[in-house]
Amino acid sequence: MRQIDIEAAKEKFGQQLEAEQARIEQMKHAAEAPDYEKLDTIRVGVIPGDGIGPIIMEQALRVFNHLMKEELKMNKVNLHEIKGLSIDERAERLENITPEIRKDLLSCHVILKGPMTTPRPGDPWPSLPSVIAQLRRELQLNVSMRPVCNPLKNIDWVMFRENIEGAYVWSSKGIQVDEDLAVDFVIETRLQSLHVARMAFEYARKNGRKHVTAVTKVNIVKLTDGNFLAVCRKVAEEYPEIQYDERLVDITASKLTDPEFVKDLEVLVLPNLYGDIVSDVAAEISGGVSTAGSSNIGSYYALFEAIHGSAPFLIKNNRGEYADPSSLLRALVMLLKHIGYVEKGNKLEEALNICGYTERKLVVTSMREDASTKEYTDYVLETIDKLG
Repeated sequence: MRQIDIEAAKEKFGQQLEAEQARIEQMKHAAEAPDYEKLDTIRVGVIPGDGIGPIIMEQALRVFNHLMKEELKMNKVNLHEIKGLSIDERAERLENITPEIRKDLLSCHVILKGPMTTPRPGDPWPSLPSVIAQLRRELQLNVSMRPVCNPLKNIDWVMFRENIEGAYVWSSKGIQVDEDLAVDFVIETRLQSLHVARMAFEYARKNGRKHVTAVTKVNIVKLTDGNFLAVCRKVAEEYPEIQYDERLVDITASKLTDPEFVKDLEVLVLPNLYGDIVSDVAAEISGGVSTAGSSNIGSYYALFEAIHGSAPFLIKNNRGEYADPSSLLRALVMLLKHIGYVEKGNKLEEALNICGYTERKLVVTSMREDASTKEYTDYVLETIDKLG
């Protein structure tokens, strides 16, 4: 290995550490969340996404317009489409977020986002970093809350995933030292660990949950995961009425279908990579990744999204119109509650539980013989109206 390669790697690493120090200072002075009740107008940004994204977004907006008809009429809430973020547009300019798009994003209070494509090797687009990972950093969306619920399977878990650090924070900034050696990094900061831990415990306290579980791989990743757990333990001391325990990520992922293992699971708090994996596994066990939504919450901004991808297979096989909209509708539930419309959010959530679990007059499987995206949304809207 040439010494020049090592020196260049050292220099790049040093620059990235300096950038991290600047980011930590930014975190210390982050703006506080708006009081939505006092805003004249709540601006909801809309990113349709790629693949099936525009298809399911169209139906999610039908539900939003139905539930928020009066608020839209009075301009208490308005919808604003953020343009320029399709994969073709991003690929053409070789950039995800331009200054103009950034300004547009920052003009919104909350964002509803459809699934977006991140190019993989062999795709027809150039390699671009994950746009959602970039959005999380741009808007400082520190924590992802992912509820996973299926009353028929006795599943009711809420996962709090650290959202902007871990193995993802330098996802496009690893160091290729030479042709034989590449290095990626895991980043943990005390401020971020404290933020996600406190959100998890606060949620548990406010929602009558009695158990918080921290999930790591601390037996191997001793420093960053160890620091994460040290913060969780410290926060747990402030909530003596809540039982706290710790589990390993590989065991947790492999035993989510074990009734004995999951009997005490209620609220989980996880570093970024583990939270991504475990929440997807949990959603699949619950009923599929199309049945769970995700929220990304920062000190000021918030973004709500489906947890699945853009489903190019369905588009390629002309079955996009049969995609399940449930994940984006579940995200809409969280958006409505976040901006203060809790009753409307609860009504949509109840309708989704009726349509998806207890009644199931229609099913959407992405197959043509079952309900289309629009037909299933019609069913949800009819159920909402029946609830009064």
